[in-house]
Amino acid sequence: MSEELLTANRRDFLKTLGLAGGALVLGLSSANAGVPVAPGLGLLNINAAAVGTALTPYIIIEKSVSSKPGKITIMNPKPDMGQGTFQSVPALIAEELGVALNQVTILQTGGEKGFGGQISGGSSSVRGSYMALRKVGASAREMLVSAASQQWNVPAEECTVANAQVHHKASGRSIGYGDLIDVASKLPVPTSPKLKDPKDFTILGKPSLRPEVPAKSSGRAQFGIDIKVPGMLYASVERSPVIGSKLISFDDTKTKQIKGVRQVVKATRVLELNRYDGVAVVADTYWAALKGRRALAVKWDHQGLDTFNTAAYEQHLHELAKQDGVVDHTAGDFSKAIADAPTKIEAFYETPMVSHSPMEPMNCVVNWPTPDTVEIWTSSQAPDWIKSKMADEFKIKPTDVKVNITFNGGGFGRRLFQDFVLEAAHIAKSVGKPVKVVWTREDDTQLGPFRPMTFSAFRAGLGADGMPVAFQHKVISPSIDATLGRGHKADKPDKTMTEGISDQQYEMPNVDNRYVFADLQIPTGYWRAVTSTTLAFSHECFIDEMAHQAKKDPMDYRMAMLTKESDTKKVLAKLREISNWDKPLPPGKGRGVAQWNFFAGLAGQVVEVSKQKDGSVKVDKVYCVIDLGTVVNPDMVRNQVEGAICMGLGAATKEGITFVNGQAQQVNFDTNKMLRINEMPIVEVHILADGGNTIKGVGEPGLPPLAPALANAVFAATGQRIRRLPIDLAKV
Repeated sequence: MSEELLTANRRDFLKTLGLAGGALVLGLSSANAGVPVAPGLGLLNINAAAVGTALTPYIIIEKSVSSKPGKITIMNPKPDMGQGTFQSVPALIAEELGVALNQVTILQTGGEKGFGGQISGGSSSVRGSYMALRKVGASAREMLVSAASQQWNVPAEECTVANAQVHHKASGRSIGYGDLIDVASKLPVPTSPKLKDPKDFTILGKPSLRPEVPAKSSGRAQFGIDIKVPGMLYASVERSPVIGSKLISFDDTKTKQIKGVRQVVKATRVLELNRYDGVAVVADTYWAALKGRRALAVKWDHQGLDTFNTAAYEQHLHELAKQDGVVDHTAGDFSKAIADAPTKIEAFYETPMVSHSPMEPMNCVVNWPTPDTVEIWTSSQAPDWIKSKMADEFKIKPTDVKVNITFNGGGFGRRLFQDFVLEAAHIAKSVGKPVKVVWTREDDTQLGPFRPMTFSAFRAGLGADGMPVAFQHKVISPSIDATLGRGHKADKPDKTMTEGISDQQYEMPNVDNRYVFADLQIPTGYWRAVTSTTLAFSHECFIDEMAHQAKKDPMDYRMAMLTKESDTKKVLAKLREISNWDKPLPPGKGRGVAQWNFFAGLAGQVVEVSKQKDGSVKVDKVYCVIDLGTVVNPDMVRNQVEGAICMGLGAATKEGITFVNGQAQQVNFDTNKMLRINEMPIVEVHILADGGNTIKGVGEPGLPPLAPALANAVFAATGQRIRRLPIDLAKV
């Protein structure tokens, strides 16, 4: 992402930060700006930096005044959408700095240069920042210790830090960080600071309170939908329910008769390379804008897009399944192995489109104080992407785009797309005043982007011992990239759409995984755990079908394919233990197992179900083992896994998004149903953390195993094999 260098000098920069006096300000060097945070990035001290250096700080320590300790600020570069990055990411710095989080102020970054990648997505927030941000904290700590040792004339090795103070045990002296900054800020930044031994951690790996929870619980925390700025107007946008339709004309006569309506302007929704027409009603209040929108008379040219139907498209995918497709991964000689196999087995699996449906609908406030400078307030997972996309769309400098990121009321991948921001920016520019655009729940549900439907065709050959000698997983699906206008290369697999199928650690001698591309007019996008949520279902259910064909226990069958030491073997062994897998269940109950290893991490689950007298199936309990390597906050891990299981269960058992005549048939939570609290099973989470520098993702790995483990449990309890989602638990 290209961005102009910051040109403010030190005085102007500190003034921008609101610092009255001197301060120690540490950040990443400009050479690394705009790239994902990774170990080894250069650190600079802004006090020693030359004029024009592109630098944005992570740590700001102000000078103590009149015995009042200097304020300590830690910047959080990863937006919080409920997953807890407001605590977990600053904790990486605080641990090494020697401060408790209740001693610091945490501020959210807004895409400024110098923080590296500021995307909350892909379960990357902690695992992508772990070493680099610890290094930031450790460098500041060593500078402060060095300053204290000089003042006391004692070796730095005799000094320790705790509670924002440097201590010298031998003499009993201590001094606060704010009293050291005059000296510390003039010191060179250590290039290779010594990191703490994990055994000495006081924050990382310990259950910790989340500092934002009191504000969220009391309603004081600001989400995007809470934002108000002086002179702000509201806008509600009428968009065609047939996505992709062109605007012919609109009659706003009745709209302008509604009290409070100011203007009616054309709107443009920019979703990656796609552009969609709309009509925005701008008013003094949101209610007036919404009423005005409902009074509009709009004519659309559907351009033939109103013929799209889900049922017909599903049949199209079935037809495409007959094609060979392109190879995603191959090993051995699949064709010969399956031809020679004494037992052959085939199956076909189907999953629907689903919506993201975060509890906070899309919203954004935009103000253009000048034609070439803009300020934005919004809930987004990607502040730096807002800057780059605004710069590209409006031909302005990224440094002239100020982004204020609030707490996100859920994201799940939806807020990685900045279509709602660009749309609001176009409206505000037309109106010439600050404008707040709020999507309705119906807009959010019907207009996408959606998780794409994904079909899977399987073939396997089993040897005389029932173990696989040949295995093929063919994915038939649209491409997320293609639906967003980025295109698709016909001779190559879309790795996003075959995610994880060739990364499983099962030992199979002859494998042939493939991808068949299906064109689609509906925009699709990254949903929590992306395509692993659909492919894990089909893949792990088919593994169960193979075990059943071989007359083997599903857990034993998986373990037999894991003769070598691996993370998957470790997860399944632990799962077997904690779920009491080898203890028989009472009649009418069943359990199923599944695991999934993919880019975000690894988790395995056992689901227990029971058949009810009315013929329905109840989900009783879910056991989950998640492999992390290193843990920042175990409480947060459990919260995230429980949330992933809840979301996965909802997607597995509630109706997806279907289209008739080009329009989504689900419009709100009455038809696009969420899981109810009485449907949530007991969840038991176990964390595997072997220490070291390895750290895996948390937010997504808990989701993919749920659907296959549930379907496998249903089969165990009822004998009914589930190959299509959603599962109707009332009629199994």
